[in-house]
Amino acid sequence: MSRADDIFAANMRDILENGVWDTNAEVRPRWADGTPAHTVKKFCIVNRYDLREEFPILTMRRTAFKSCVDEILWIWQKKSNNIRDLHSHIWDSWADESGSIGKAYGYQLAKKSVYKEGEFDQVDRVLFDLKHNPASRRILTNMSNFEDLHEMHLYPCAYSMTFNVSGNVLNGILHQRSNDMLTANNWNVVQYSVLLLMFAQVSGLQAGELVHVIADAHIYDRHIPIVEKILQKPRHPAPKLVMDTSIDDFYKFTTDSFSLEGYEWEPLDEKIPVAI
Repeated sequence: MSRADDIFAANMRDILENGVWDTNAEVRPRWADGTPAHTVKKFCIVNRYDLREEFPILTMRRTAFKSCVDEILWIWQKKSNNIRDLHSHIWDSWADESGSIGKAYGYQLAKKSVYKEGEFDQVDRVLFDLKHNPASRRILTNMSNFEDLHEMHLYPCAYSMTFNVSGNVLNGILHQRSNDMLTANNWNVVQYSVLLLMFAQVSGLQAGELVHVIADAHIYDRHIPIVEKILQKPRHPAPKLVMDTSIDDFYKFTTDSFSLEGYEWEPLDEKIPVAI
């Protein structure tokens, strides 16, 4: 069975059984009807996914694989902060009339600085170092730039990625300040697994572990009945991720460069509400 299912189920059970409620606190998120969106949470969950063993996508419910890849390319490859460059509607609630989400996500990765080797943005610096300085312990990105936070329509949730090469294996740590576990947990895991696989391939490395560090791992109050239902569902073996191995330039990957073989999942009839 999929290890991603096991990790997800253990996280959810831990939060439900041992988490802390914010019911008596003032909270920012609201449901569509204006009701405060309260949560039960655990502080600092750390999960490890070995990409050499399996691709970590849920089978207890479907994770929209192509949409995950499209968004990670939107942020890291297109370096866009405009939803008109995205092929899904997941960011619509945070965009202004021009489609912008402010100085967030791709905007931060596109900001350039001058180094002795030349001018780089954050993504290109990582790609340069993976090829030319793989022993470096300084290969990381950060999208939580204090001076720009007030101009972001939403503070970045998954805000930092640290890359580390051990031998010929590329590992990564995804740092996340906040995670809506039902809506976005496996979404983020899938995205950053694909990112690690892309970076490894174009750098002549093998993808190893993705470590996911979540500061505030929470379940919204209206999500709990859905979570309980999902946890009762059967689980299936992890699918096989197939990549176009001919690509050696990160900027040539598209959503069509990836496919899943043998992906089986359990249907979910309920629509998951999103707190804004």
